[in-house]
Amino acid sequence: MSTRRDAPHPSPVCGIVPPHLLAQIAAAGAERQAEAAARTLDVGRRVAGGREVRAARTSGSGAPRSAPGLVPPHLRRRLEGTRPRIDAASPTDSAGTVGTGEAAAPTEVAAVDRSIHDAEGGTTLPGDLVREEGQDPIGDESADEAYDGLGATWSLYHQAFDRDSLDDAGMELVATVHYGQDFENAFWDGEQMIFGDGDGVYFRSFTNAVDVIGHELTHGVVQFTAGLIYVGQPGALHESVADCFGSMVKQQVLDQSAEEADWLIGEGVFTDAVHGEALRSMKAPDTAYDDPVLGKDPQTASMDEYADLPHDAENDNGGVHINSGIPNRAFHLAATGIGGTSWDGAGPLWYDALTRGGLPKDADFTAFARATLAAAIERHGEGSAQHGAVAEAWRTVGVLSAGR
Repeated sequence: MSTRRDAPHPSPVCGIVPPHLLAQIAAAGAERQAEAAARTLDVGRRVAGGREVRAARTSGSGAPRSAPGLVPPHLRRRLEGTRPRIDAASPTDSAGTVGTGEAAAPTEVAAVDRSIHDAEGGTTLPGDLVREEGQDPIGDESADEAYDGLGATWSLYHQAFDRDSLDDAGMELVATVHYGQDFENAFWDGEQMIFGDGDGVYFRSFTNAVDVIGHELTHGVVQFTAGLIYVGQPGALHESVADCFGSMVKQQVLDQSAEEADWLIGEGVFTDAVHGEALRSMKAPDTAYDDPVLGKDPQTASMDEYADLPHDAENDNGGVHINSGIPNRAFHLAATGIGGTSWDGAGPLWYDALTRGGLPKDADFTAFARATLAAAIERHGEGSAQHGAVAEAWRTVGVLSAGR
């Protein structure tokens, strides 16, 4: 068992399930589910509250090798290079992710490095190690789904964007499953993934949806690149970028073009009791669910609908999960306008905007739109079909006006 981390100070929650949805369940759900939602909100704040500290520790110049007790065990293994890794040329499994065969000898080739842990219903992180890189499936559905989802996300970033893990330096991908009691969320906490099992009434296990895994891991990519602040429009961009790349992970696993994809985020997370198909729709924000307990999907689809909310935890830091619908829809429009697969078309332009430098941490929608246009010009030329599709997408959602 790992050493329990000190409880972090409260701060805004950042999980795949937005706080307004959990608040609905806490207020209107049956007793057990209402308690589970309230507990998820509370635990989520405490988990996410130390994320900035953990992110700084992970993103910094390196953990102190002279004080191993200060370094989480999974990061210490990574620093010490004690774990074999599968190189990128390894066979893939049926989901198109990195294979699960025998571990290869250490190699200079970029390679995925995963470890899955089991919290067994508790909140100790990372929990008991149950599956390491190269090991066969263990028969625990959540653990094996997490393993495959981490691999699918690593594969998208490596194959489409030539990125070696979240930090582009081979960072180990660590996940904890079976976290908490009826925990109704999934998180990237600055160092690792955390998956709840859901309450079984409104939510299933959060490892069910590969785009949820891709979404949360992308918060780690943002952490290592643009570092967008998690409030207002930059916070909504943080959420949107995570949705965009999470959707690309799903589309690559399913081998779908942008036109063929459903553009739903979190399909499979709701139980059949919920009147809804997913947590969000990038194609049609505000249509993902309409349920007597959960309420109606409040996402905005254009700047005409922008929700100008207070920048506090009670209002989701200025509606970061609500207003993310605007750049989400812009990405869908750009991807379908360009055609082909999202990871070959619009994806590289969004990736360039995020990673090439110059994007401020407090970037608003307009700044990000201009960065994607600059990327389209750099890759394809001014006036190209790709440039035109991106410009039209941002104009359609009202971020840019005609001639901009």
